[in-house]
Amino acid sequence: MKLFRNPEIRQEILIYIFIYLAGTVAAFMGIGRRGAAAVLMAGAVALLLHLLFIRKRYDKLANISEKLDSILHDDGESLLQDCQEGELAILHTQLNKMVRRMREQAGSLQEDKIFLADALADISHQLKTPLTSLQLLARFLQEEQVSPERRREIARDIITLLGRIDWLVYALLKMSRLDAGTSGMKEEMVPVEDLVGQAYQLVAVSMDLRDIHWKCEIEPGSSFRGDLSWSVEAVGNILKNCMEHSQAGTTIHLKAAQNPLYTEIVIRDEGEGIAPEDLPHLFERFYRGKHNSTESVGIGLSLAQKIITGQNGTIQVKNGTECGAVFTIRFYKTVV
Repeated sequence: MKLFRNPEIRQEILIYIFIYLAGTVAAFMGIGRRGAAAVLMAGAVALLLHLLFIRKRYDKLANISEKLDSILHDDGESLLQDCQEGELAILHTQLNKMVRRMREQAGSLQEDKIFLADALADISHQLKTPLTSLQLLARFLQEEQVSPERRREIARDIITLLGRIDWLVYALLKMSRLDAGTSGMKEEMVPVEDLVGQAYQLVAVSMDLRDIHWKCEIEPGSSFRGDLSWSVEAVGNILKNCMEHSQAGTTIHLKAAQNPLYTEIVIRDEGEGIAPEDLPHLFERFYRGKHNSTESVGIGLSLAQKIITGQNGTIQVKNGTECGAVFTIRFYKTVV
């Protein structure tokens, strides 16, 4: 009998037998044979009932063990079911919590594996295109009849492609830190004026070369709690996107204000706007919209979104009433 393999059960039974025999002897000496027989009979019945209850409990424990083994081997076993009260019911509840947590973690790990595989495929695809172009350009440079003008043109193309690879690696490293939760974002008071000023400096020269104007209106004292350097990265990426979709002579507008709930930054360009089919996917990693240039990697807006949402913020984009795209950023003062 498996029950008696447990040394604690054997020790407990021996103690009960000793107690019952001692009681029987005491009863025999005190009230005679009949009293001793009654005590012995009562002790035997009590011991038998005790063994039955122990056997029933151990059967339940054995059933739990079998189900857990089935769950661990992923045999399609459902969660443990028990509607009774008591210690075993509490054990059932705690094990069910553990099983649910394990299945959630297993599902999350599977999603992470799929995401990692897709990300690696996207990264390899993004790197393959410029690397292939670099190989072709390098072969052109090996030709002896290449003119100096052609060499300079090839050198410019190589510099452009290397810059694209450098930006891709830089952005991917930033996003990997955000995904892993190791970004080290600070929580400090960020003046919007400082944020916008530093973000604008990232694109000021390019905007001037493209003859794109800049108009900025910031409510005095506007600020939020976050990380200045990461926020500059996010807003700079949005300004860069607006600049790339603006024509010469147009203006990029920025307005910022705050209220008791949030600090809002609205960025608007006067470009061709966003295609309706692109709007739901604009912040997806490596997504390139209908009007994107061939040099676009499709990662800047995704990085901006992760930075903003990581600071208790939200970002939305829509087309303007007349033209262009409108990005609305909100940094909330309480958790939303």
